[in-house]
Parts: sequence; structure tokens; C-alpha cells
Amino acid sequence: MVERKRPPFFYGYVIVAVAFLLMLIMWGAYYSFGIFFEPLLAQFGWTKAMTSGAFSLSFFLTGTLGVLAGRLTDRFGPRVVMTVCGFFLGLGYILVSQTTTVWQLYFFYGIVVALGMAASVAPLQSTVARWFVRRRSVMTGIIISGIGMGMVIVPPIAHQLISHYGWRLSYIMVGSIALILMMLSAQFLRRDPGQKGQQPYGEGEVGVETRMNPSDRGFSLRGALRTWQFWIMVMALLCFTMGEGTVLVHIVSHAIGLGISADNAALIIPIIGLVSIPGRILTGITGDKIGNKNAYLIGFVFIDVSLFMLLISRELWMLYLFAVIYGFGYGGLSALISPIVVELFGLGSHGVIMGTVVMFGGTGGMAIGPLLAGHIFDITGSYQSAFLLYAIIGVIGLILVSRLKPVPIHSAW
Repeated sequence: MVERKRPPFFYGYVIVAVAFLLMLIMWGAYYSFGIFFEPLLAQFGWTKAMTSGAFSLSFFLTGTLGVLAGRLTDRFGPRVVMTVCGFFLGLGYILVSQTTTVWQLYFFYGIVVALGMAASVAPLQSTVARWFVRRRSVMTGIIISGIGMGMVIVPPIAHQLISHYGWRLSYIMVGSIALILMMLSAQFLRRDPGQKGQQPYGEGEVGVETRMNPSDRGFSLRGALRTWQFWIMVMALLCFTMGEGTVLVHIVSHAIGLGISADNAALIIPIIGLVSIPGRILTGITGDKIGNKNAYLIGFVFIDVSLFMLLISRELWMLYLFAVIYGFGYGGLSALISPIVVELFGLGSHGVIMGTVVMFGGTGGMAIGPLLAGHIFDITGSYQSAFLLYAIIGVIGLILVSRLKPVPIHSAW
């Protein structure tokens, strides 16, 4: 085989760096909802189910619109998609600051913010998948670790801003910064290496292959929908995200209810985010070594152990330990969704297929989980039943992933 000369600088690393930054901004601001949760309750006296419902609606639409964002990325590239979504995301947070009634919270956060978050999964991960053949899982893990870094940086800043300026001005600051940084950063994105006169990293190298499905042409969305592997991915992701949404929206409120100070409780989400960073990267490396399915199983074990542990956590150190275990598993599972979709269904329609998986699985779980947990709390005065339910559902997810097998090539039509 003739060795291809690599360019002096591979632009794919710029793509990874920009995608990392965009993930940090988008998800850091989004997961700060748990920090704004108690101030909203105190301001308006709404129930927890009513307030968390805005987040559930937002995530539902995020996943639904994510399919469209994935398809638009496949067609027009990520630069246009991310620019438009960056505008809507920043605008949404600025509008949330003007909320006076619950319908406004649902419209501004549930709809406008969701228009911005539609580009938060499929467009960036699909773009990175096109730039890298070798080290695809690792690079996906790196960009996804931007979510964890965002959780480390933005919620503590939001907490301090709220303490000094109140939640309204804090949302204006968050929205303005997100709008400017996202629209500027998006200009560096390119859909694929061909736009820079380069080849995907590792393409054509000996020993570089996908473990499940060797066809990079892959499936159409229609073909993927007809496979049971697609629906296993959807159901497993649903099992994961029901608990994820509940933890990220309600864990701070739960800790405060246990008598822990707001300052200490606010650190739980950053700890989850911090630990998720090595979780994403190490799990990506593990996926490249032992296969993404096996690494995905390991991530589910961490999630399940942590959720059962949460049932007996009453003191601050126990909640911090929960955050460490959960954060590692949460980061690992998030990093492997895109590589597994590539291995199962190829790259041809990766953006829209992944967007659809996230719509049915991620959206469903993140929408149902926090809303149901808030409703359970409103009825029982405790989160215990909700945590037990999601721990059991997590075990079901582990079993589902264990049944995942390669898709026959002749099914790709």
C-alpha cells in the first residue's frame, strides 16, 4: 500500500477544539437549570413538577429538533447549523430572564432554548466522525468532555452570579455570552476533510476498521429503523437518560432538602461534570481497545451502582462520592453513542440516524425523568421512590446493551 502524505497540520484537530468549546458553552449553560431551580421556586411558588416540566419540554424538543439539525448538517454542514442555533440559544436565555408566568418559562426555556440546543448532539459528533476514522472514539470522547467541563465551569459561575445579581440578570449574562461565543466559534467548523483538501485521519491505514459494520457507506434512516439493533440503542439510551435528567435537575434540590447548604449542594453538579471528563476520554480509549459495546456495558455498571448508592446517601461526603461514581459512568456512556451508531449503521446518514436515536431515547428519557421525579416528590415529599425506580431501569439498560449485536450488511438499504 502506498503511504499517503499527511499535511503539515491536520485541520481535524481544530474541529475537535471548536466542538469541545461549543459543547462546553451549550451544555454548561443548559445544565445550570438545576442551579436556577430553587430561585425560581422561591420567586413564584410553583411546584417542582411544574417547574421541572419546562426542562422536560425543552429536552423533548431538543431531541425532536435534533433529527432535523442532523439532517441539515448532512446537507449544509455544521457551520450554518451551529450559527443559527447559537443565536436561538442565547436569545432563549435572555428571554427567560423576563419570565413572570409559567407559560413564559415553558415558551422561552422549553421552546426557544430548545431551538438552540437542537445542534448540541448530532451535528458536532457527526462532523467529528467524518474527520476521524482512526481514533474516532477517543476524539468523540474529547469533544463530549466539553459537556463535563461546562458543568464544572458554568453552574458554579451561575451560582455566584445569582448570589450577587439575582437570577434574572444572571440569565441575561449567560445568554449574551453563549450567543456571542457560539456564533463566532461556529465559523471555524467544516463538514468534512474534503473542504480543506485533506483526508479523514487514519483512512486507508492497515488495521483501521470498524468492529461491527465494516461498511462506511452505511444505512439510510429508513434502513436503520427496520433493524432491532436501532431500537435496542433507543431503549438503552432511554434507560440511561431517565436517571440522568433526574439527577441533573433535582440533585441540588434533593441535597438542600437533606439539610445541606446551597453552596455545598451546588458543587454536586460540577463534581459530576469534572469526573465525567476522564470518564469520557478513558471510556473512548477503552472503546477503541476492547470494543465500544463492552465499554458501554462498563459505563452502565457505574451508573447502576451510583443510583443504588444514592438511595442511602444522607451526608455530604456520600453525595460527593455518588457524584464521582455517577460522573464517570455518565461521561463514558455519553461518549460512546456516536461511535456505536457509526459501527452499527455507517457514516452515510450518520447525522440523521444519530439524531433519531437521541430523539427517541435521549429525548424521551430526559423529558420523562425529571418531570416524573418532580411529580413523585410532590406526592410523597421525597425523591427516594424516583431514585429506586431509575436504578432499576438502569439495570434494564445494562441487559439491553448486552444483547446488542452487529447488523447484517445486507440490511443496509
